[in-house]
Amino acid sequence: MNSRDEHSQMVLSIAAVERDTGIGKDTLRVWERRYRFPEPGRDANGERIYPLAQVEKLRVIKRLMDQGYRPGRIVAQSIEALQHLSRGEALLQPVHSVSAMHEREDLQAYIAQLQQHETDDMRRELLSTLTQNGLQHFVMNVVAPLTGMVGNAWARGDLAVHEEHLYTECVTSLMRQAIMAIPKPERNEGPRVLLTTFPQEAHGLGLLMVESLLTLQGCRCVSLGTQTPVRDIAQAAIAHEVDVVALSFSVNMNTNQVLEGLAALNLLLPPSVQVWVGGQAPALRRRSIDRVLVLHDLNSITQAVHDWRRLKLHHHD
Repeated sequence: MNSRDEHSQMVLSIAAVERDTGIGKDTLRVWERRYRFPEPGRDANGERIYPLAQVEKLRVIKRLMDQGYRPGRIVAQSIEALQHLSRGEALLQPVHSVSAMHEREDLQAYIAQLQQHETDDMRRELLSTLTQNGLQHFVMNVVAPLTGMVGNAWARGDLAVHEEHLYTECVTSLMRQAIMAIPKPERNEGPRVLLTTFPQEAHGLGLLMVESLLTLQGCRCVSLGTQTPVRDIAQAAIAHEVDVVALSFSVNMNTNQVLEGLAALNLLLPPSVQVWVGGQAPALRRRSIDRVLVLHDLNSITQAVHDWRRLKLHHHD
């Protein structure tokens, strides 16, 4: 049995499926009754367990739902049909320039290395790019677009979950090493930033990209990693005397979880602490949120830091 076959035999608990897909336990149970999918087995204790193939299909369903598809239209469809829909969505995305097309073709080599399990080669080439061009270029022009390509390749069925995870682990380790190598600023110009995600958000790559760019801007960063309860975020912000709490939300984050979590966090934080948020969660694009600055892309970080410092100088004057 090869590694792909062994991986396909894995099963996940309903809690793990909720965490991995962003689809709630109650919703999974409703779909099971209404659409006869997913079709979990049972473990020795009678608890639901889900084969990895079903989890991968659920992740495609969640991506399509975030693009506007209704569950009743897609849940009962085959994975092949869902991947076809996903390909159709990808074809509708505009190409902004010839250079963007060329860059995508250039980055496609990394996708091929993942598919062929040439992760050592991929790591060496990514490290070479990081060393030659610096961390900011690496994050903005390699990791950010490549992460989107990896996600799309997974949604089309061109990458397995474990290959996506290998990619994440590889670029995470490279960025962490690069962050550690950045010289600390001689003067504390701020802001001091606490970085984390809400408990429902397990994806930390976007958070690490933000930490990289903030550190390059001379900010002092305190990272709690992912999945921190809201009350603990507030306690850490107070304990570390931070100026900003920065949160990342992937496309899988439920709108109510985002809005309710941010409202609760605002009540717990001192008025002097700003909240910066970014990512692909639909909630961030639908409405303005009190006391929350939405960073619409990575380019927004430089301006946010500049505006914070200018406001700080104004208050001192």
